[in-house]
This record gives sequence, structure tokens and C-alpha cells, in this order.
Amino acid sequence: QVQLVESGGGLVQAGGSLRLSCAASGAIFSTNLMGWYRQAPGKQRELVASITSSGNTNYADSVKGRFTISRDNAKSSVYLQMNSLKPEDTAVYYCSTGTLYFRYWGQGTQVTVSS
Repeated sequence: QVQLVESGGGLVQAGGSLRLSCAASGAIFSTNLMGWYRQAPGKQRELVASITSSGNTNYADSVKGRFTISRDNAKSSVYLQMNSLKPEDTAVYYCSTGTLYFRYWGQGTQVTVSS
């Protein structure tokens, strides 16, 4: 079985910070590509950030300078440090992984930013 488990979501005031964690386990051939998506109510799902096994990163324009993605290959984990949070960051955040595309998905963790 394949499992991706997110943690670290919650309620935070605007300007605050949260750190999301995701641990991958099971029959995953490759976690070369790891990343975070988010989806807010009534809005399209958005790729927030991604990172390859070699450390190549990409960020959505909306989070550049505020969010940092990182990974721990030994733990098959990926993290998202979210600083200077805004109400528009409120969404369910999903962890995902794959070789060259996002094949496996977690169940999501809720992030709510109050004003």
C-alpha cells in the first residue's frame, strides 16, 4: 500500500506561520518529485510548491518569498514552511509525489488563516 500523511495544519492569524509535514510510505517506486497542492472552496486546485530529489524547487507566484519547500530523503518526507500567512492562503493542502508527475496523493490538511 501507498500512504501519504499530512500534518501541521490548523488555525492561525494573518501574519503567522505554520509548518506542514508529509511522510510517504509503502510501495512508492520513486519520490523524485514531491510537492504541495492546495484547494480553496470554490477555487481551482493550485500547485503551491514542488521539489525534486536533487533539490530543484518551483513555487506558485502567490507564495514566492513567503513559503519554503524542503525534503528529507532519509525520511521520505516533504515539508512546507509557510510564513506571513494571508487569509487567501486558507485551503486544504495536499501532499503529493511521483517520478515525473504527481501520482500519489494524501488526504489533505486544513489550513485556515483568520484576519
